[in-house]
Amino acid sequence: MIQRRTLLKTGTAIALGAPAFLAQAQQAVTLRFHTFMAPTSNVWTLMLKPWMEKVEKDSAGRIKFEAFPAMQLGGTPPQLYDQARDGVADIIWTLPGYSAGRFPRGEVFEMPFMMTEAKATSRAYWEYIQTQAPDEFKETKVLALHVHGRGVFHSADKQIKSPADLKGLKVRAPTRPLTSMLASMGATPVPLPLPATPDALSKGVISALAMPWDVVPSVKVHELTKFHSEFPANSPALYTGTFVMAMNRAKYDSLPPELKQVIDANSGIETSALFGKITQDSDAIGLKAAKDRGNTIITIGAAETQEFVKLSSHVEEAWVADMTKRGYDGPKLLASAKSLIAKHSKAGI
Repeated sequence: MIQRRTLLKTGTAIALGAPAFLAQAQQAVTLRFHTFMAPTSNVWTLMLKPWMEKVEKDSAGRIKFEAFPAMQLGGTPPQLYDQARDGVADIIWTLPGYSAGRFPRGEVFEMPFMMTEAKATSRAYWEYIQTQAPDEFKETKVLALHVHGRGVFHSADKQIKSPADLKGLKVRAPTRPLTSMLASMGATPVPLPLPATPDALSKGVISALAMPWDVVPSVKVHELTKFHSEFPANSPALYTGTFVMAMNRAKYDSLPPELKQVIDANSGIETSALFGKITQDSDAIGLKAAKDRGNTIITIGAAETQEFVKLSSHVEEAWVADMTKRGYDGPKLLASAKSLIAKHSKAGI
């Protein structure tokens, strides 16, 4: 009888303690998300924040985020990738190009006149890294790789209609390949992270810049410039930037299997394509802001476009030589990137 009462007491204690035990097992995981983008930017409000909300919903609230836009965890934009590697942040979103030359094989997607359309090119970028450069971001768990919409010239005082118009201009250059192209055309390229551009324009550190339309409102470029020069829609874009959303590997590995599945379901080629589409779709917002302000929108002519393309061909050649010097198959990498862009553009999905 005593033994039975003891078992009953023990059973009752386990039963009473079960909710607490289960609650502990189902305890939420909080992830710190860090980026340089402003909390009012299209990238934050239309892409990154909705992504976090979807992950939270898909996990039934077991994954929660502490969101830190605008470098609120400290550091500078070029340090974001290392923050994910080192665990300062759990997930980051940034441009590999902020660390020029550190992620060299992915730079092929930043070549002048390489990119066609952001969704297809993002699919190509993801597949390229998986097949041609799987160790490019080996220090972290990569969640998405994508590109933005078509690069555009924006200038404060001078219309840019041909390569000759770049001569003497101090131009913000967001990527290493574009830096090379601008320098060869007589411009003075000034590498700057996005948050630094308004101050640089205001102080005359730069008089023009290259960036996609979608980020124009977030850094007030439509207020600080008068002219915007686009390339024809039927030609490849001036350039695009590459982006990585990466997670601290130890943090990912520490998640229970069901939460890893949630992260995995919101990662990969489909998420990369979605991010590319969102950024390109957001271009309309920046274009409208410039038009509403009465700025001049220029479409560069077909002959001038071909001149730009011809004069920038050396950038590809130099990149291929650099890759070969680093021990990679430069021609193969370039051919692979172009083939993947063509494949995904043709698929149209």
